[in-house]
Amino acid sequence: MIQIQWLLPPQPLTSPLYNHRRTLLFSSHRRSLPPKHSYAVTLSNVSRKYFGVPACNCVNSESTSEESKEVVKVRAYPFHEIEQRWQKFWDENRTFRTPDDDELDTSKPKFYVLDMFPYPSGAGLHVGHPLGYTATDILARFKRMQGFNVLHPMGWDAFGLPAEQYAIETGTHPKTTTIRNIDRFRTQLKSLGFSFDWEREISTTEPDYYKWTQWIFLQLFKRGLAYQAEVPVNWCPALGTVLANEEVVDGVSERGGHPVIRKPMRQWMLKITAYADRLLDDLDGLDWPESIKEMQRNWIGKSQGAEVEFCVLSKDGQDTDTKITVYTTRPDTIFGVTYLVLAPEHPLLTSVVSEAQKDIVDEYKEVASRKSDLERTELQKEKSGVFSGCYAKNPVNGEAIPIYIADYVLGSYGTGAIMAVPAHDSRDHEFALKYNIPIHWVVTSDECCDDFEKPYSGEGVVINSSNSTTGLNINGLNSKEAAVEVINWVEKTGNGNRKINYKLRDWLFARQRYWGEPIPVVFLDENGETVPIPETELPLTLPELDDFTPTGTGDPPLSKAVSWVKTVDSSSGKPARRETNTMPQWAGSCWYYLRFMDPKNSTQLVDKKKEMYWGPVDVYVGGAEHAVLHLLYSRFWHKVLYDIGVVSTKEPFKCVINQGIILGEVQYMACKDKDGNFVSADSIDASGDHTQERIPDEKVTKSGSSFVLKDDPNIRLIARAHKMSKSRGNVVNPDDVVSEYGADSLRLYEMFMGPLRDSKTWNTSGIEGVHRFLGRSWRLIVGSPLPDGTYENQTLAVDENPALQQLKSLHRCIEKVTDEIEATRFNTGISAMMEFVNVAYKWDKLPKSIVEPFVLLLSPYAPHMAEELWFRLGHSTSLAYEPFPKANPAYLKDTTITLPVQINGKTRGTVQVEVTCKEDEAFKLASLDEKLSKYLEGKTVKKRIYVPGKILNVILERETNKVVAQ
Repeated sequence: MIQIQWLLPPQPLTSPLYNHRRTLLFSSHRRSLPPKHSYAVTLSNVSRKYFGVPACNCVNSESTSEESKEVVKVRAYPFHEIEQRWQKFWDENRTFRTPDDDELDTSKPKFYVLDMFPYPSGAGLHVGHPLGYTATDILARFKRMQGFNVLHPMGWDAFGLPAEQYAIETGTHPKTTTIRNIDRFRTQLKSLGFSFDWEREISTTEPDYYKWTQWIFLQLFKRGLAYQAEVPVNWCPALGTVLANEEVVDGVSERGGHPVIRKPMRQWMLKITAYADRLLDDLDGLDWPESIKEMQRNWIGKSQGAEVEFCVLSKDGQDTDTKITVYTTRPDTIFGVTYLVLAPEHPLLTSVVSEAQKDIVDEYKEVASRKSDLERTELQKEKSGVFSGCYAKNPVNGEAIPIYIADYVLGSYGTGAIMAVPAHDSRDHEFALKYNIPIHWVVTSDECCDDFEKPYSGEGVVINSSNSTTGLNINGLNSKEAAVEVINWVEKTGNGNRKINYKLRDWLFARQRYWGEPIPVVFLDENGETVPIPETELPLTLPELDDFTPTGTGDPPLSKAVSWVKTVDSSSGKPARRETNTMPQWAGSCWYYLRFMDPKNSTQLVDKKKEMYWGPVDVYVGGAEHAVLHLLYSRFWHKVLYDIGVVSTKEPFKCVINQGIILGEVQYMACKDKDGNFVSADSIDASGDHTQERIPDEKVTKSGSSFVLKDDPNIRLIARAHKMSKSRGNVVNPDDVVSEYGADSLRLYEMFMGPLRDSKTWNTSGIEGVHRFLGRSWRLIVGSPLPDGTYENQTLAVDENPALQQLKSLHRCIEKVTDEIEATRFNTGISAMMEFVNVAYKWDKLPKSIVEPFVLLLSPYAPHMAEELWFRLGHSTSLAYEPFPKANPAYLKDTTITLPVQINGKTRGTVQVEVTCKEDEAFKLASLDEKLSKYLEGKTVKKRIYVPGKILNVILERETNKVVAQ
């Protein structure tokens, strides 16, 4: 007996193709194993997962001495050699280079597929990153093979706070860190076989790139779209910078957990609000997920309503000259106003706070200054506020209503003040209950609660809304009619006007950081006038600094570069100082898709001819976390560039796809009581006194839909997958996966896990299934390995005409894979190829005309293996530009049917027949069928009833029963 220790078990002996691959080489000669030869397959401890065995021990059992043992390297297939070889080939031959303008055949259709380019962090890639990159690479390879000119570039969004913080902590210049991180990312991406055109690689930190970021800023400035304003910002003293709302969590910075306060600062702003309507209207024509478009609509937040003035009352209840203007989208509820709320930063605050309440209000303002806008407006949080000590008059009924200060109202939205209608707004209702403020119902409908205990925010019929003194009566009107009447009344009486409002705020465009694009303006010493530097002086490069630490004064780190800051205005020759704020990280990522079209142009942002050919981006893939800000800012800049004639399209991205998140592997937690005993998770309530302990996977088993302790099935566990992070220790490094299974297996697994847009849970053992499929595909075409772990250069494909059934199987696979790639349903495309391989293993021969199209189908998914198979099939050039197979409709028609077969009127089985099958052929097939033949053997057929395509009924002669006398 031959004992073999395999990475993968050999092919089943029942396969017809086993006869083609049952030969192994031992020592220096070939030995053929007979079809029924007995052998044993044993797996080492290292290979319990069925794959990844580092060696194959081939041992002749007739010789058991140690000297006779031969240890040979065997893998599922030689990915470790194939992948390095073809990555080197692609690099050396510039296989995926997109031709420049003079070489490009612009008569061909174009396909521009782009990933949201990454920030190159020090941690490198984890297995979640390649999900989107693999999807775009499949599309890029597919479109190349369909004859498209494909633009598929990669670059780096490399400015930002993390590199600067690392520089502060270690003394390493951010440029050094950034270059090192980029090198690592590039190496990792290349190891996965992505077909990026690396000759178009860009980094936002390179002066040749940010020259044009600065140029765009100057165009915004010239058109009044970039301006300076004193605005309240999230200031983090420890980080020495202003943070976006999204970067503040529970009053501290997301990075580092440092305290954050609100303080007014001079900031650069971009007037994105000037484009609010166009940003809103142009969403309708985009092939984007509806959820993203809705998020952008909500962020822009266009609403129609009215501005209404409430007069502040003096101590003795008389009108004063101070008026509080509120914006409302529900003027129909104005009779239900029982109090006003001002934001803590409202400019009129000092005028409406009584002396008795001043200290309380000041303390509240201080607490509010430490919260971000997101925290203040969070619906789930308990509402807080303080009474100002003053009152205002409701203009429609003359009632005196209290004025409160509350942080759930923002100074940056609307007028910074609201009219509170607690009967018809959940926030106002919660606040009114807490502070015992009256609640007046003024709208009713069938959806209202009969007892009026809960707020009703919908529309309906107006009630309790008339006043003879003011002359306004809207009782009985529906909400829309009542709103029109109120707006007409406030305009007629001088108490307000109709108004369109937006939630969208102008873009705060300055950071107190070193590691960012310098803002290309100077301020004249004599009067502080802002002067843009000439375009001919771009790029304005960052000065070299050794000290990047915050100044502690609010001045940015660039203020330390005294000789750089002190300058002369080149247009007037007057002394001036440079802007020391830098641009936010968003700046460089707003327009990079344009630079990829023309990355080496030193005289233009992008050549007009190239932009008109390549624009807009056909498919843009990235995470949903960028659904609002990045996409909104990019659209804004693109529209400005459209207005000044730089681009020819109104929108930058035709189709946007959000890939799902890959979560870390499932972790199992057991609950323990205060005595340290395990308790079942379903017996613990939220307030229970218990702790949790992580349980190793090998101690867990599944019971129904739950997971339990293997040693005690009564203890149900908590099973949960989390987003990958270093702090949770659940990060999976793709380098490790590639080392053990190969890049093609990683690519295939990430696509096979489920629909691209869904979130999925990583399971390392799950990759073995697709690895097994690749191994089977390899051995189907190449055969089994030689004892030294190598494979013969030829394949098992034969130059013979394929059978009809082989053609049908192939073309069904072609149709399915093509459709699924087009629809980005990559997982089901893989399933179709798996089905094809399963069928192919049943064939006696593999015609080359069947194998080659299958290899081309496989190539977008597993390019390394496909290239190697293509080479072994006798081709001397890459398959990257080979025509993608097309399904022949003639082979997609189902020409066979399942024919029921009856014996003496009873259905006994079925046979597969051609639609055109004649009676004799149908009977012959039935006679050969294992199940049906036992009813026919030795019997005499009396007659046959055959209805083509419907049924075959065989009538047998009845046997004569002989009675034997005893």
